Amino acid sequence: MQSAKPTNAEQAKHWSGAGADGWIELKAMIDKSFVPFTELLLADCSAGPTSRLLDVGCGTGDTTLAAMRRLGPKAQCVGLDISEPMIEAARAHAAKEGLAARFICADAQTHAFAPDVFDWVISRFGVLFFDDPVRAFANLRSAARGAAKLRFIAWRSPAENPFMTTAERAVAPLLPAVQPRQPDAPGQFAFANRERVSGILERSGWTDIQIRPVDIECVMPEEVLVHYFTKLGPLPRVLPGMDAALRGRVIETVRAAFTRFVHGDEVRYVAACWVVSAAAGTA
Repeated sequence: MQSAKPTNAEQAKHWSGAGADGWIELKAMIDKSFVPFTELLLADCSAGPTSRLLDVGCGTGDTTLAAMRRLGPKAQCVGLDISEPMIEAARAHAAKEGLAARFICADAQTHAFAPDVFDWVISRFGVLFFDDPVRAFANLRSAARGAAKLRFIAWRSPAENPFMTTAERAVAPLLPAVQPRQPDAPGQFAFANRERVSGILERSGWTDIQIRPVDIECVMPEEVLVHYFTKLGPLPRVLPGMDAALRGRVIETVRAAFTRFVHGDEVRYVAACWVVSAAAGTA
């Protein structure tokens, strides 16, 4: 039954506008930088006679298409995301590669999945934005077959990911009105608390829950750094309304704060994450 109150309304609005723009513009760089995560995510996925995989929060489709390549042409790979612009970008890239992956613009909390369909449910940082994560994972559980596996990657704490919080820390003295991140709120660090993640999965019907920490070194070209922090993260929400002088000060201040991560023509940082696995039940 359709909920009377729209779910994830704020997230849907953000990811249909400025939130999508940076990911689409920087797709090639992000996909290359995130290759280690994609390989980790798909490490145990193996092709079967009728492999069916769901990629939740698929964004511009990189992980969905990687799964399609890995599982082969007989597989059915579906990418789902709340962002229509990113889904359109994913469809375009699938068509360009001639891959038969399918993409759906929908909210995983409420989408009417056919029951007992998928062998794999995966996500690379795409399950962090639910306003009701138990509802979302219960809905995903209903779409999974009895022997299905869940695997996703999520960020650990802000303190363990200084690169990801550099911009907001640097800009705080200039923009004191910007609200700090709230623990457990939908967003990048929503699943920082290991016990919370385990509890969400248990309450939504998943079993054999395993959560392990991983640290992965990521690299991006230095030449895209300014574009990166002005298009992704917290700054895109506040930069458009600034006058030119303040905007210039903010960008200069933030760029200086990233100096510790710059090594010649590369930016290097360590991503502190969880790899979360679970089972839908028994075969």
